Amino acid sequence: MAHTTLLLTKDPSHPITMLALRYAEAYLQSHPDNTLSVFFYADAASIASRLRWQSAEQFNITKAWQSLASAHHLSLPVCVSTALSRGITDTDNGTRHQLTGDSLAEGYQLVGLGELASLMQAEGRMLCF
Repeated sequence: MAHTTLLLTKDPSHPITMLALRYAEAYLQSHPDNTLSVFFYADAASIASRLRWQSAEQFNITKAWQSLASAHHLSLPVCVSTALSRGITDTDNGTRHQLTGDSLAEGYQLVGLGELASLMQAEGRMLCF
């Protein structure tokens, strides 16, 4: 069984971000026995914000990742440092850093870079988007 990790670093509106989602969908469909991991870092942390407003005619990449994760039992880890610097927090980190409320979209988890290091050490390949 092969393992692939997708490291997303671009802003949600960047075209490469949509390419990463399409790649993940195709990969999961054509490689059902392989494992896929995703990690949201840098500007891609903004994908995990439940407060990102978009008009009805715009594609909602936050919800698209949520749907894909739900359908394929994927976790959606987001670098906690880059998320916090973009105003994205969960309840625990919000309390720890004296921030009001939380803004992390459902299904996403704030994690440390140790999670990314573990993915990088795993046997397999990493693709950066």
